[in-house]
Amino acid sequence: MALASGFGQFGAVAALGDVARHFGRVVHGTSIADQAGLSGTELGVGLAILRLASLGGLPLSALADRFGRRTLLVTTCAAGLAFTVLAASSPGYWWFVVIFALGRPLLSATNAVAQVSAAEETASADRAKAIALIAAGYGVGTGLIAVVNGLWGGTLGFRGLFALSVVPLAAIFVLRRWLVEPGRFAVAAAAVEHPVPVLGAIGPRFRRRLVIVSSIAFAVGVVTGPANSFIFVYARNVLHVSGDATAAMVVVASLFGLSGLLLGRFLADRVGRRPTGALAMLAMALTGILTYGGSRTALFVGYELAVFCASTFAPAAGALANELFPTSVRASVAGWNVAASVVGAVVGLLAFGAIADVGNRFAFGAAVTFCPVILATALFALLPETKGREPEDLWPDVA
Repeated sequence: MALASGFGQFGAVAALGDVARHFGRVVHGTSIADQAGLSGTELGVGLAILRLASLGGLPLSALADRFGRRTLLVTTCAAGLAFTVLAASSPGYWWFVVIFALGRPLLSATNAVAQVSAAEETASADRAKAIALIAAGYGVGTGLIAVVNGLWGGTLGFRGLFALSVVPLAAIFVLRRWLVEPGRFAVAAAAVEHPVPVLGAIGPRFRRRLVIVSSIAFAVGVVTGPANSFIFVYARNVLHVSGDATAAMVVVASLFGLSGLLLGRFLADRVGRRPTGALAMLAMALTGILTYGGSRTALFVGYELAVFCASTFAPAAGALANELFPTSVRASVAGWNVAASVVGAVVGLLAFGAIADVGNRFAFGAAVTFCPVILATALFALLPETKGREPEDLWPDVA
């Protein structure tokens, strides 16, 4: 399910260069608009709208606390992929943005609830591994569509690429027979009282932790939003990297991503969730700056290291966020983290796009946007360490 979500969500990023060329006008010149077809501001606003649409993942994820993880996973993933397929028929750039945006909150909720389900199915010793597996599934989905676009994008075009989402859409109807409700949710669902989804579920006793965790998600979004969203239009349209080289870059990144997941899982279980998350977050900001340094070497090296660092971050941060809260509000918390990440990504996209437009300076845009995030790593010190502890240990009186 996470793989299907990644395949559907990342299509807009992987094919952004093709979308810009198709709906814009590429001419010989030095500006981003000349090289990409659309200006950095237009691209940034379009991507920001797509990210903002993911705010709908907040109430959708929270519904999993009321109606169950399985129901939400099947419904949101299928509907989200259906909108991705529909985006293939977009008559214009802003039509593409609107249609694709309708599917974003559904696929964001799918990935959030998938992580919650994995966390609830496992004990402390295996939880970071389970979160890493979900992150790997999502990463395979995003990498797969990027590779397909790199190798056959010229033949398929962005319309053919989005139409391929019909394959994971059909697979959902096979996968759903193996989906079961986690045991922890079954216990919480048996409780007499059920909290109202979203804000009502996050009572005052949980909100301090929620604010801290969401602030970390916001800061990470400021980096990952522009770093991931502009990468292919930067590589293909600005540095003129070939489709084959881009596909090879993504394939190599899968090895770095796997290595990062393994390291992140190991450090999260041995060193702790907090230090692993903080160091990986710091490295994500620095490697993001390197990626947009201005040369092909910086792009290739920075991209691989950025994927490695983000993959190291995922198991530790994912396990920490799920272990800090009881089952009855865990999916609601995941929704708030999605929302915080979305807002952070929008801030990053708008800042990065606007700054990069001034003199076509991607390197300066990356430095100005990503450096302030380094300060946010201190937020991890405000949270308790959860390594070796079950959520029930932290909230013994809450289901």
